[in-house]
Amino acid sequence: MSFRFRACGLSDVGLARTHNEDCFGIDAEKCLAVVADGMGGHSHGEVASRIAVQSIREYVARRVETLKAGDNGSGEVSDDLEAHSLILAKALQGAHHHVLSAIQEDGSLYGMGTTVVGFLLRGDTAAVAHVGDSRAYRLRDGKMELLTQDHTWVNEQVVAGYLSAEQARVHPLKNVITRALGGESDVVVDIRELEVLDGDVFLLCSDGLTTMLPDPDIFETMCREKGLEEACRNLVQAANTRGGLDNVTVVLVAVEGELPS
Repeated sequence: MSFRFRACGLSDVGLARTHNEDCFGIDAEKCLAVVADGMGGHSHGEVASRIAVQSIREYVARRVETLKAGDNGSGEVSDDLEAHSLILAKALQGAHHHVLSAIQEDGSLYGMGTTVVGFLLRGDTAAVAHVGDSRAYRLRDGKMELLTQDHTWVNEQVVAGYLSAEQARVHPLKNVITRALGGESDVVVDIRELEVLDGDVFLLCSDGLTTMLPDPDIFETMCREKGLEEACRNLVQAANTRGGLDNVTVVLVAVEGELPS
């Protein structure tokens, strides 16, 4: 069972920053979408996010082609759904090492890193993987669900019961990331698989959206428009209207109708 993948994205510098350290990528043929939010100041953050997105796209493209050909050379498409999620997880891990390699080659890049969230559709299953506080949501049957958990100090306190969600939103340490590509010698990637249904819409975004808009406002903005392009523009505009304190990047993915066999 296969579904059509349709996606669009938009990235904006916001109202307070002088340059954009976010990056996104969409590969409609491979049913892949990625959002990365770079860190490190000056131009370093945008270097890290660009390396991550390019590395993930290249790895997924190679592995998907291998699966199509069949690892045993039979020419049959593999039905190994576990491999589907592993492709995305390994793509993020590989991107982490590419960021580390860039730092080792150029000492001026020391301290750069990036968060990342990726989406990969195969058959009737989607894999979602992330590191950091870039998020993924699913809109289905008039309800929006957060699919990721922020790798931040304040979210860890929320999970532990020491802070409420509202306290976390205004906490002075809300931007302290506990996991990022390029941050440590090893990185742990959170990965999950989800069965998709016709009409599902997935949102990938940097924290420039979620720090400006609470989830109910994101949901309302997404529901206001049927077109993906207009919804992307409205989300970015809403974040800027609320202050635009950070770069904001959004990618919307629509899963539509089963493809004919």
